[in-house]
Formats: sequence, C-alpha cells, structure tokens
Amino acid sequence: MIEFTPIPAYSDNYIWLIGSTSGPEVVAVDPGEARPVLAAISNRGLELAAVLLTHHHRDHVGGVEEILARHPAPVFGPARESIAGVDQPVHADEIVALPGLDLYLRVIEVPGHTAGHVAYVGPDFACVGDTVFAGGCGRVFEGTMEQMHESVTHLAALPPETLFYCAHEYTLTNLRFALVVEPDNRDLQRRFEDATALRADDRPTVPSMLADELATNPFLRCDQPQVAAAAEAHAGHPLSSPTEVFAAIRGWKDGWRG
Repeated sequence: MIEFTPIPAYSDNYIWLIGSTSGPEVVAVDPGEARPVLAAISNRGLELAAVLLTHHHRDHVGGVEEILARHPAPVFGPARESIAGVDQPVHADEIVALPGLDLYLRVIEVPGHTAGHVAYVGPDFACVGDTVFAGGCGRVFEGTMEQMHESVTHLAALPPETLFYCAHEYTLTNLRFALVVEPDNRDLQRRFEDATALRADDRPTVPSMLADELATNPFLRCDQPQVAAAAEAHAGHPLSSPTEVFAAIRGWKDGWRG
C-alpha cells in the first residue's frame, strides 16, 4: 500500500514522502529544505529511492544538493526548466517508474506558475506542486493567465476522487478569499469550518479531493454563473469566457488582503 507523509518545511511548505508499507524506500517530492528530509530518513530507517521536482522555485528544490550528498538517487524534474541535480528530465505524457515502489506516474505539463511546471499523476492521486492548492491556485509568474487556466482545467478533468497533494498550507487564506467570491456556497462554508478545526489542532488540511475542489475552489469554478457574476462585479465590466473569469479572479486574489 502506498502512503504519503507530509514533512513540514519553511513556514508553510510541505515536502511529501511517498512510501510503501512493505519496504523502506521513499520518494521525496519537492524537497526545498534538506534538514527535515534527512531527519525523517534517519529517524525512520528509510532509503531514498528518488526525488520528484515539479518546478524550479527555491522552496521546492533548495534541499536537493545536500540530500543527494548523503543519499544519491535519481532526480526527476521538468525538461523545460534548468534545475541543478535533475538527471531524469521528464516531458508531457511520459511515464515515470518510481524505484522500489512498483508505482508508475504520468507526467502532465501545467505551465503558468512557472514556464515548465509539471504534475505527476498516479492511480488515485496527483502531486500538483504550486498549480492547484486546497481552495486556490498558484500565482502566475512566468506563464500567462490563459496557460494557467488551461493547466488548472487539465487537472480538474481527472477523476473526482483524485487526491491533490499540493506543496503549501495556504488553505485557510484561500478559503477566506473563496468565501468573498461565493459567500452563499454551503459546501464552501462547511469546508472552511472543517479546515479551521484541523489547523486549530495543528493538522494539515491537505491532501484535498478533487471533488471538493470542484465544489468550493473558485479557480476550478470559472464556468459557474455565481463565480462569473462575482468576477464581473469586481472587474466592473462583462467577461466573455471562463478564461477571462479566471484572470479576473486571479488578479483579484493577487491584490486581496483578507
């Protein structure tokens, strides 16, 4: 059985360790910091089988060099980005076989947050990096709004029971903003209450199920009339497509101080 362990890093990052109940091998996803990963490997008697990288930002790759110095392993990362340590560059629709885990992941290119951002999709989960967060999505730094909306839409087309393993604990802030967009969304209200309780106990709010994102995440709901109406009211003019709605909401969130 495959299991995911969240390793907190920095102030709000999660480094995910993918392992199996039948052996010590683990795969580290986006290890931005070496210290907590090395501690987990040492304290739990684990063996690093591979590293998966979704994009080049420092808080996702900063620990790779130090980790590899202690635990040499293959490093998979987006072929369209230059990342030190990557010796297994991956492209869209490539299948990645994770050593020691009997697990195969499909690569999806999801540009927008960065130019070459990728996600890794398993049988019932996806490692999505900074593309989709619980209740939100990543900022558009290197791509375009059109690219980011297409990437989010691509992930939203996965089976609704898919678990999204994102890389940050941004959920409460994201859901507060979502409630500004859709204050009457009952599913969203309940989700905010549940997430608040989890954080009060210092527990992660992720992974999240895609079905919940489709019901509550405004960036995955740009085709919904109530979301479009809120975006138009904020923009002050009509919006002609879900992509324009997405761009308006992303710009709104960028300047929001909730």
